[in-house]
Amino acid sequence: MTDIKFSRAETEAIVHRIQLYFGQELKQDIGRFDAEFLLEFFTHEIGTYFYNRGLSDAQQALSEKLDELSYAISGLEKPVESPRRDR
Repeated sequence: MTDIKFSRAETEAIVHRIQLYFGQELKQDIGRFDAEFLLEFFTHEIGTYFYNRGLSDAQQALSEKLDELSYAISGLEKPVESPRRDR
């Protein structure tokens, strides 16, 4: 898999969230450079796990929808009458 890349706007939003988290939860100021470095680290080290989980969740959702569609199609089937035989 290729590296996960974020747009500039996405990177800015994520970096801002990291800075907020550090400030609010850890009571530490973190600069933009350090926040971007942390984002890059997590993206490269664990991003693939999140990517693969997303694919797995999408596959599960698609499978469930296909099952629903198959059931709906089965409900449209018309009964087949057997030919009558006169005795």
